[in-house]
Amino acid sequence: MSAAHLKIIVFTGAGISRESGLSTFRDSKDGLWEGYDVAEVASVQGWQRDPAKVLDFYNMRRREVIRAEPNAAHLALATLEKDHDVTIITQNIDDLHERAGSSRVIHLHGEILKVRAYEDLEERTIPWRDDLVLGDLHPDSKLQLRPHIVWFGEGLPEFDRAMAVATASDVEVLIVVGTTLNVYPAAYIATETQASQIFVVDPAPPSLPLPNVRLFAEAATLGVQKVINELATISELDG
Repeated sequence: MSAAHLKIIVFTGAGISRESGLSTFRDSKDGLWEGYDVAEVASVQGWQRDPAKVLDFYNMRRREVIRAEPNAAHLALATLEKDHDVTIITQNIDDLHERAGSSRVIHLHGEILKVRAYEDLEERTIPWRDDLVLGDLHPDSKLQLRPHIVWFGEGLPEFDRAMAVATASDVEVLIVVGTTLNVYPAAYIATETQASQIFVVDPAPPSLPLPNVRLFAEAATLGVQKVINELATISELDG
């Protein structure tokens, strides 16, 4: 008997990247992140008041991401593509899923290794690995470049596409990893699913008022592999 080919949605948050050494908003105290007021460096108003400060903050984030490596959870999720139809929807701005080998990744909150002009459309992004400073202009529009990050006060350009994928009627499995599900509208990816099997991995897993939810109260690097072991059993039974 061959194993069944499952359609799987994976929804990841800051917790999975934390295990690669990346600091997260979840770790911030009193609205501060490493001495920066989050409202000042992650908002449209902050950019308008002090763009150099915003660029400096994200230059540090970009350097951290470039130094980081995918962890066991990223790598394990990438292996699911060998046997299943997998799409990863992430709230994270790093590229660790891609570097681990996942081929279909939707970034809800942008990507730190891309930039665009502030006034330009979302799709006019360009890859960027260096520090970004005032005077760095888009080669086409000649406008100041900014990080391709969704700030407070901005919409989620990928949200509609992500919701369509996540809530499709043929999705069989949802895996939620490293997110509190407190950030909306991103959390609707999990709460509106039609998946018949749902797995939640987090040291303090959020409650999800849906049927067939399995909670794994542990770090992503441990819990994700346990979920994959469970999926192997499910697919064998359905095969």
